[in-house]
Amino acid sequence: MKWEQVQSDWQRYKAQVKQRWPKLSMNDLDASEGVREVVAGKIIEAYAVAVEEADRQIAEWVQSLEGSQAPRTPPGRAGAGNSNQ
Repeated sequence: MKWEQVQSDWQRYKAQVKQRWPKLSMNDLDASEGVREVVAGKIIEAYAVAVEEADRQIAEWVQSLEGSQAPRTPPGRAGAGNSNQ
């Protein structure tokens, strides 16, 4: 996954960003509009880390999304109501 995907669906991912970096306020996240550089700047400010560390954390988090993308349909419900089954 790339950050562009996160940014394009920011409303969906914003809560996950807040969960990962709880010191960031929802106002900060709303104002960032999902722009990676702005989010990184907020992480730098809130956690007193270097630019490189913020970038590393973001990259690691984005990579973790690839394996944890939950299906939109709850397990056991796939195809529910589908007459082809």
